[in-house]
Amino acid sequence: MERDPERDVKAQSLSEMEASTPGTAAVLPEGGLKAWLTVTGGWFILFATFGYLYSFGVYQDFYVREYLTNHSTSSIAWIGSFQLMMPFAMGIISGKIFDNGGFYAVQTVGCLLFTFSLFMLSLAKPFQYYQIFLSQGVGMGLGLGLTYTPTMAIMTHYFKRRRGLATGIALTGCSIGAVVFPIMLNQLIPRIGFGPAVRATAYIVLGCVIIGLALMRTQYAPKRNVKPANIKSFFSDISYMSTVVGALITTFGFYFPIIFLQLYSVQHQIDDNLAFYTIAIMNGTSVIGRIIGNHLADLYGPFNIQVPCTIITGATIWAVLGVHGKASLIVVSILYGIASGAWLSLAFLVLASLAQDASEVGARVGLALALSSFGSLGAAPVQGSLLGKDFDWIKPISFSAMMTIGGALFFFITRMLQAKRLNKQKV
Repeated sequence: MERDPERDVKAQSLSEMEASTPGTAAVLPEGGLKAWLTVTGGWFILFATFGYLYSFGVYQDFYVREYLTNHSTSSIAWIGSFQLMMPFAMGIISGKIFDNGGFYAVQTVGCLLFTFSLFMLSLAKPFQYYQIFLSQGVGMGLGLGLTYTPTMAIMTHYFKRRRGLATGIALTGCSIGAVVFPIMLNQLIPRIGFGPAVRATAYIVLGCVIIGLALMRTQYAPKRNVKPANIKSFFSDISYMSTVVGALITTFGFYFPIIFLQLYSVQHQIDDNLAFYTIAIMNGTSVIGRIIGNHLADLYGPFNIQVPCTIITGATIWAVLGVHGKASLIVVSILYGIASGAWLSLAFLVLASLAQDASEVGARVGLALALSSFGSLGAAPVQGSLLGKDFDWIKPISFSAMMTIGGALFFFITRMLQAKRLNKQKV
């Protein structure tokens, strides 16, 4: 070839390169200082935002037992479910902005809104449901919704062959953040009070998002005349829609342990100190799943790993019914952490693998996350309603496990369709 690939990489967007060289793979760095600094920046952003989201189980327990005792478990769960929905519901918007070259704008606004809302949460008063819902559910949710998809999608600017490894490393930030923040909150709230404890975590979040924004860099100049993705065509793509349906069903049950396991442990009078660390254990061990799962996806294909991870996650949720002591609580927390960590980190890869062109990645991932977000929105309130005032744990646990495992069927259907379409088993 006459052209210098490195010069082309710097001058053109991924979609430009594929358009100008049809039938050939885009030249991506697959590493280098700027690439790995971007991965590191993504790690800090995910640590401070999505990692913090996974501390909601601490808030759920605290609100139910002390801060919002004038509201039901189900109504309190709406706060967490709305916050959890927004990163996915906003994906179609942030994904399109990312595709159009607006990475820095959407990332900066999202990080600032998330941090500001966290400081506002620290000012919320006891029994004031609307203050907590607006700051934690709406504000933090919107901020996270603007940052999550671009943070994940920017990895496609640098990696293709090693994309699974790169995103897996960045996603360990979620896991570490989801260990640090629950431990901080559980330790600080009883000692210094709700407001000061939340503000302490907010300062850490502020520092991390500043570092993340400083490190992350796009690889290509924005392309202004790229033909926009035809979103309507996505709905006629059977493989894509099967994956979306699978994600929607799975998310109706997937997050049950993150939101309710600490409360379950306290209600069953398992050692309180250990109960307060269940969220940290689940999220800490998810690091293993995120790295190994993504590495296996690079070797064997994302769908081939996603299907068993979904089934294993559902099985561990069902196993919560057998938790009656310290040992079983630890085992279930570890197994769930590994399996769910792999599932979450593979979600972006399976969706990105269905894109017909690199310029579609942001739109396809964003639309899928937006549609599946309704599962995240409805899950916790439904689970809380099934739990009821008498804390009948069999109903919500069985419901969550069946929904999670049911989603695996649709991932398997997509896997078979993709294997047939591509005429290979590594899908």
